[in-house]
Amino acid sequence: MLSNERSLRIVHVFRAPVGGLFRHVMDLAGEQASRGHEVGLIVDSLAGGEKAERQLAAIAPRMKLGVVRLPMHREPRLGDVFIFARIYARIRRLRPDIVHAHGAKGGLYARLTGFLPLPKRPARIYTPHGGSFHQVAGHRMYMLAERLLERTTDLLQFESEYMAKKYASEIGPGAALVNVARNGIGPRDFVRVTPSPDAAEFVYVGELAVRKGVDTLIEALAIIHSGGRFAPRLVIVGAGPERDVLAAIVDKSGMAGSITLAGPRPAQEAFALGRIVVSPSRVESLPYIILEAIACGRPLIATAVGGAGEIFGPYRDRLIAPADPAVLAAAMVAALQENDTVQQEVCSALTQHVKENFQIASMVDSIMAGYYRALARSEPQALQMAPRAP
Repeated sequence: MLSNERSLRIVHVFRAPVGGLFRHVMDLAGEQASRGHEVGLIVDSLAGGEKAERQLAAIAPRMKLGVVRLPMHREPRLGDVFIFARIYARIRRLRPDIVHAHGAKGGLYARLTGFLPLPKRPARIYTPHGGSFHQVAGHRMYMLAERLLERTTDLLQFESEYMAKKYASEIGPGAALVNVARNGIGPRDFVRVTPSPDAAEFVYVGELAVRKGVDTLIEALAIIHSGGRFAPRLVIVGAGPERDVLAAIVDKSGMAGSITLAGPRPAQEAFALGRIVVSPSRVESLPYIILEAIACGRPLIATAVGGAGEIFGPYRDRLIAPADPAVLAAAMVAALQENDTVQQEVCSALTQHVKENFQIASMVDSIMAGYYRALARSEPQALQMAPRAP
């Protein structure tokens, strides 16, 4: 704990223990515990599989307020009432200083407690990770819920400037404080990855979903093959609800012989399966997979969506338009032809940029400063003990 940090009781509430949201919470909770705060997790029990089980079991001994898993479904359903009742009861019993909700469903459960009496009023923090804001079906309903729940929110904690602006445009001004702390990564991420001897030319790593632009990538590969000059291979690493849909697109494209659908695996292991990483997303907040690929020194093609420009900073002109197979195909061909020395110089510069600007410690410093600001509204003395925002 920093010398001027007051020890806090912190409960994180979130749904699926998968993807970037899960990494964000695990990094944040782990660092908070290392600083001497008492931390607990309330998380979905339906998703994540064995990988999530292992990660939660590993961090559990450090979570002094416990790790509780409850069945949380993505879409609204009647059973949400019973899950909310259990979460409310646990928060009543734990009497935390901070309840930090992540994602739409975590935000629903945690912030609804603000409409009910509690023996100790916690500061309620909300980090939207983008899901409901990018949702097409039921978008109006989700935004109506967000406006209602904003009334019980003390601090809106964003992971990118993009998401802060997106929230403001959809929800409008409110009474909650606002803080932006961009996602950070740690020393274990900065390991240079060398492609395996039989690596494909391209690799995609992430959720298997159309919103991630995987269909655009498949079509782009078909365009390249149709040109007759290059015949690159692609490895698609990951899992997701639309795997079968994407497998059908692969078959229809005629690219089955050049595309391998690999199962999920750790990012650094996955990066070794291809010479060039491709992140063709249609929507993002501030994607960890881009940070991780850059940290590993891998050449990267990425789309200009969400907070990707914030990651690339002075190199943002290397980003391309999303959802355009022809543009993506042209970028892939250009990457195949790029001089190795030039390519590595760009990779090294990006790696250094990320190392200087996207560290876990800095992320947590900023989030903790936001917590103390939120607490100061009801506990003015907390402001005197709060560290200054970096």
